[in-house]
Amino acid sequence: MVRQLIAQRLFLFFAVIVGIALASSAAVAQPPPRVFVLQPGDLVETRKRLHANDASLLPALNKLKRDTDHALNGGTFSVAHKELAPPSGDKHDYMSIAPYWWPNPNTPNGLPYVRRDGEVNLERDQTSDRRRLDDLVRGVTTLALGYFFTGREDYAAHAARLMRAWFLDDATRMNPHLRYAQAVPGRNVGRAAGIIETHNLPELVDTVGILARSKSWSSEDQKGLQKWFDAYLAWLRESPEGRAEAKAQNNHGTWYDVQIAAFALFVDKGDMAKKVLSAMAEKRIAKQIEPDGRQPRELERTLAWSYSLFNLEALFDGASMASRLGINLWSYESPDKRSMRKALDWLLPFAAGEKKWNYPQISGLQPGKFAPFLRRAALRYREPSYENALHKLSGVTPDQRLHLLYPKP
Repeated sequence: MVRQLIAQRLFLFFAVIVGIALASSAAVAQPPPRVFVLQPGDLVETRKRLHANDASLLPALNKLKRDTDHALNGGTFSVAHKELAPPSGDKHDYMSIAPYWWPNPNTPNGLPYVRRDGEVNLERDQTSDRRRLDDLVRGVTTLALGYFFTGREDYAAHAARLMRAWFLDDATRMNPHLRYAQAVPGRNVGRAAGIIETHNLPELVDTVGILARSKSWSSEDQKGLQKWFDAYLAWLRESPEGRAEAKAQNNHGTWYDVQIAAFALFVDKGDMAKKVLSAMAEKRIAKQIEPDGRQPRELERTLAWSYSLFNLEALFDGASMASRLGINLWSYESPDKRSMRKALDWLLPFAAGEKKWNYPQISGLQPGKFAPFLRRAALRYREPSYENALHKLSGVTPDQRLHLLYPKP
């Protein structure tokens, strides 16, 4: 009897061990996620290394777990939660105040507002939906990555709840337009420039592909979200605001293209995405970057460093999507030598502290923000010098998420 009991316990013990091993193997063996800006191979490589107990990734994984647990304890976000209503009277319409516009000191009522480039008016966070949208994207992205790397279904379940609240549920969903984004009191109720406020929705679209195999995200959820993005894509392309933003010659125009391409890919309109991304070489890279790598339209801003990185990020994201369609923007060079790589190389000495930044930057330079660019460049250009330069930047730590999204080559 005793021997039989011991045998049964040993059998159960080994069954559990084998089950865990099989589950781990199955997780590693799953097909790559359907993502567009992120590279599916990078995510799969990171997960493979984590299952192999790669110690170099543990600080970043532990930080992600802490962030995910924090997001798990948060509530949902909705445009319907704001106190003020937009001019339409419908709280389901997104609204925001332009960030760099302030009350006029020369008029009794402060109208019309006046521009102070680079200085954010704190009214923006108090009266608009912008912070809610940022919190949504940040929360969903964190939860989805936590689910992908750990397999915890509760992370996926909360990410799904967040997306349903913002995009799908009748009581809280956002109407698919930005007609009232970045309004300037006394001047207008919304501007084409407000379209920049959804520049991070391509990031959220990627998280849907990461969540696709979760039981918490249904086929009905997927269809509903694709329908929402299809409607938003139509508004971006057909509205006066969207058509105006498409003509912007700085980071606004670049991010507009990135949004169109990402949303088109998400709703299975690959030809539309391919057309937009194919045009980025001459329309954006050749026109926005000088032969020496400067981005003059960003350098004229009071946050010249920040906007140079912001525009380059959009170009990198466009190149990542383009590569999946057989378009090589990473290596594109105009006849007079303008390229994304030139822009990267021009910024690098300033990030590394080898050159002094002599352009406007009313906030700190924060060279650590250049780290993701170097890691992505090291991977895409297969250039070790970029990885070596990354370690020279101040403010780069082993727990940063970039180590999970873009695993060290």
